[in-house]
Amino acid sequence: MPPLAAVENLDESSGLPEHPQETFAQDHNEYECCERVVINISGLRFETELKTLVQFPETLLGNPKKRMRYFDPLRNEYFFDRNRTCFDAILYYYQSGGKLRRPVHIPLDMFADEIKFYELGYDAMEKFREEEGYEREKERPLPEKEFQRQLWLLFEHPESSSSARGVAIISVSIILISIIIFCLETLPDLKTDPTHYFRIVGNVTLFYKPNILLNPFFIVETLCIIWFTFELLVRFFACPSKPAFFQDIMNVIDVVSIIPYFITLGTELSEGGGEVEDLKDDQGGSLAVLRVIRLVRVFRIFKLSRHSKGLQILGQTLKASMRELGLLIFFLFIGVVLFSSAVYFAEAEDKESHFASIPDGFWWAVVSMTTVGYGDMCPVTVGGKVVGSLCAIAGVLTISLPVPVIVSNFNYFYHKETEGEEEAKLLNISTQNISSDGESSRRGSSIISKSEYMEINEDMNNSFDNFRDMNLRTGNCTANKNVNQNKILTDV
Repeated sequence: MPPLAAVENLDESSGLPEHPQETFAQDHNEYECCERVVINISGLRFETELKTLVQFPETLLGNPKKRMRYFDPLRNEYFFDRNRTCFDAILYYYQSGGKLRRPVHIPLDMFADEIKFYELGYDAMEKFREEEGYEREKERPLPEKEFQRQLWLLFEHPESSSSARGVAIISVSIILISIIIFCLETLPDLKTDPTHYFRIVGNVTLFYKPNILLNPFFIVETLCIIWFTFELLVRFFACPSKPAFFQDIMNVIDVVSIIPYFITLGTELSEGGGEVEDLKDDQGGSLAVLRVIRLVRVFRIFKLSRHSKGLQILGQTLKASMRELGLLIFFLFIGVVLFSSAVYFAEAEDKESHFASIPDGFWWAVVSMTTVGYGDMCPVTVGGKVVGSLCAIAGVLTISLPVPVIVSNFNYFYHKETEGEEEAKLLNISTQNISSDGESSRRGSSIISKSEYMEINEDMNNSFDNFRDMNLRTGNCTANKNVNQNKILTDV
């Protein structure tokens, strides 16, 4: 009689496959319908059908040659010293046909390591990233020619090299200088007294136009414009797509920010500095137009968003909150019309009323609903004060309703940009490793080296030979009724 331990092992293993779970390709087709596989994850045993795993033949569990390294012929199972809880999600990936769900209490980096270990592939990692809130990185097209590609990376992608970061620092510095100059030239102490350019001759007032080309502020502005124009032309020359270049809002801002300078320069050159002109009535109108054009220079501050994560977060928040901002403006519009009409009729009979018409009350309603309260207009009657109180209360409620949603969007993008950077790096590293593994697997039939493969293949053949000598054949589908005690591999 066989030892008692062997009999007990026989009883325990009677429901398990009575042969190594890996057979030759011709055996797979015969028994694939019902052959089962036992997987031991750090002592916790899982059992599934072979056809469930072979759905993904490029993965670790789906490829017979890859998973054979972890086969234990003594226990007739695969053993993996990995996280048990994560394997529930890994096995569900095979059972569901490709759905990957991370357990709630499993850290993101730990689950990413499990995806890498089981070789689920690049697509699975990208789907996992999207479900975790990480947007799929957009492909950045690059110019085909090498020289244009180097220029594009140098001026468009500061993270590409140290030289590109240096160019970005220079660009930000010149933008700041341009903004400072724009503000300083409006100081009264730095402005030239315009009365020095007027001279009265008889009944005619003459205006001596100064030469703006000699103005120090204009000289510094010219140097800044030279850099902005050079940067814009280089980026336009090196861009991979000319239509896509002008579809980018940042490039539109770059163009708009330099146009006022050339309009001002063209106007000055056409009129000619230092000449004497008659002061006409339309002179003030033309100067007003020039001031409006020069005001466009302030848009250069938005050029900083190309290099500032904070401005990018703000832009993403506003873009994601357009619906809430629209509701806020709509509610505010209703309140302005309602309370300006109410305060007009409440103050209509008072001679000291500030509200001569309903449109005059629009300004007061906006200031009151936004809780600014300039005090330039205020109701004087009891009815008007009641309306003003209701207007202030309604304004607080109207503004406070959409604000939490906008703040929530800002917090989402802020934490995504700051706290998610480290986790994103981990996922990127895992993705790169998976991609490199995939490339190496395409170069060879397996990710392991040739010597390791030959060793594993030899072990597989030896295992099959030993099991054949002991008459171990497939038992899931064609189990013999007469069980022989020779099926016991060991008494231990």
